[in-house]
Amino acid sequence: MSGNGAVWGRVRGRLRAFPGRLAACGAEAAAYGRCVQASTAPGGRLAKDLCAPEFEALRRCFAAAAKKTLRGGL
Repeated sequence: MSGNGAVWGRVRGRLRAFPGRLAACGAEAAAYGRCVQASTAPGGRLAKDLCAPEFEALRRCFAAAAKKTLRGGL
């Protein structure tokens, strides 16, 4: 099963690259965080889907980062 080591080596490489890819989503994460923080501050009111546009932008960024990692692209 020597081929198994090569597979795990590729998997480990992808997992190591993933945090760096997610770092590119900083603007989206900050926008979502600001929205949630503003709606939970004193006087704010957190409601379902209040931050949906910001969350969707963050989700799309994460999905793109994951796709790049799975393809092994930079």
